[in-house]
Amino acid sequence: MGKKQQSNKKSILMDLIFYAALPYFIWKFGREPFGDYIAMLITTIPGFVYTIYSFIIDKQFNFTGIFILGTLAIGTTVDLLSGSAEQMIWNGVYLSLFYSSLYFVLLVMKRPVSLYFAIDFVYLQGHERKASKTLFFQKGIFKWFQYIQVIYIIRGLFMSGLTVFLLKNYGLDGYGEMLVFKQIANWIFSGLIIGLFFYINIPVQNYIVKQENQLQNNNITREESNVVAE
Repeated sequence: MGKKQQSNKKSILMDLIFYAALPYFIWKFGREPFGDYIAMLITTIPGFVYTIYSFIIDKQFNFTGIFILGTLAIGTTVDLLSGSAEQMIWNGVYLSLFYSSLYFVLLVMKRPVSLYFAIDFVYLQGHERKASKTLFFQKGIFKWFQYIQVIYIIRGLFMSGLTVFLLKNYGLDGYGEMLVFKQIANWIFSGLIIGLFFYINIPVQNYIVKQENQLQNNNITREESNVVAE
């Protein structure tokens, strides 16, 4: 158990380094010598390499890592193909609408990405992926992941609408203000999403307690049956 916890702590540290620290360092110090586009493209390399390494070692993909890398790579590719600052903003709007549509399809298919994010998170806490997936798909728990999926959809639509509104009213000259407004909106949605993720722990604990009580009652019934039989 101690080795498992130590391994999980190491995994969390490695995730922070390859998915956050190194990309930030590259972006911070690579923009001036390489330019925004090239620096942004290079930031995807550490996470990509680490994800492949993790797959080889653990024999399983990290969904969250793949998702982050995939969206980052797609966004970077779109930026590279935009050709101008204004077109880059519009392409960002189209891409956001595409993700909202994708989230809606996954919502209908009952495969919310939030559930798979949660599986990755609890795996780092020492819980097996298969057991967590079975638990999260239980009635009373699964619906909360669907609610989070709905928020993802609303966030994408809102952010797209906000971007278009600000661009039409302030133009490229107001791009700095656009970033501020979008960041504030993103914080609000992120806070709501994180709050729901924390809340999911309540129905999870209720389900576990219910299962334990049911198992205990079954054991008592079995013991009483054995006594009667004797």
